[in-house]
Amino acid sequence: MNPVSLVVGIAVLGTGIVDIIWTTLWVDGGSGPVSGRFTTGVWKGLRAATGDRNRALSLAGPLILILTLAMWIGLIWIGWTIIFSSEPLAVVNSRTGGPADWWGRFYYVAYTMFTDGNGDYTPVYGGNVWEVASAFTTASGMAFVTLGVSYVLTVLGAVADKRSFASTVTGLGTRSEAVLRTGWNGTDFRGLELTVESLAADLSSLAEQHKSYPILHYYHSEQAERASAVAVPILDEALMLSRYAMPEEAGLDPALVENGRSSARSYLETLDESFIDPAPSVPRAPDLDRLREDDIPTVSDEAFAEALADLTDRRRRLLGVVEADAWEWPPVEE
Repeated sequence: MNPVSLVVGIAVLGTGIVDIIWTTLWVDGGSGPVSGRFTTGVWKGLRAATGDRNRALSLAGPLILILTLAMWIGLIWIGWTIIFSSEPLAVVNSRTGGPADWWGRFYYVAYTMFTDGNGDYTPVYGGNVWEVASAFTTASGMAFVTLGVSYVLTVLGAVADKRSFASTVTGLGTRSEAVLRTGWNGTDFRGLELTVESLAADLSSLAEQHKSYPILHYYHSEQAERASAVAVPILDEALMLSRYAMPEEAGLDPALVENGRSSARSYLETLDESFIDPAPSVPRAPDLDRLREDDIPTVSDEAFAEALADLTDRRRRLLGVVEADAWEWPPVEE
């Protein structure tokens, strides 16, 4: 027996199994240590290759998901192949009785992972040891299929949720000022508060989904109006305007504002799992004159600028979300 091959095979197999369990079952863990860096690398490569064209990037999510599943299959497949190669007589040709070569072992592991085998190769040396190893090979393959299918269905459901959330936010306005102008009835924002409360709950759920499945960051929408990376900053900036750009008695209910901003903060905390860094620059400030055009009461420009200075880090993180999804801030001029 070659102990080096055995150790290497166990290490490769263990890496694949840990990464799959980490990614699919550990809710607070985000992406696994391998798949997290792999998906980030693929996304950056696609952006460089496509020149940030939205049509091309809309295929990134499905492609990254497929490549992640293929990577997991490869790690398990290669790991078991190396393990069976640690002993020359672990797998033999059932017709000739001779030891299987590398391709024979590779083939044996493939059909053992997903079927009960076809009899071309069989484990011999060591009696029950390699038979048990073959049984575990089948078990790991079946477990991967189950976890993989569940993971795909969960991710696709979350993609639908994030696009629904984005459409609701951008339906109110494609800029933070426009959201408030839409909800202003000439006296207050009472008609907007119920919608904000609902959006805050949706955003809280979306934040948990992104934390559990960071691959969601790479599902790029072809239209900005359906991109959560655009919608979250719009909503957060609208709430920020209510909190810091208006007299306290004129803005939205403070409890709703804090609840919504707390949900946005939870969303921003998912950036670490996807290796998204804050932008080096600060996005330009919202234009209070847009609010004043609809006679919405505001504080002075100086007071608002002073408040924005204390929000620099948060706004850089929001800009990082937008730029990481290949959009601009603000997304659309009105």
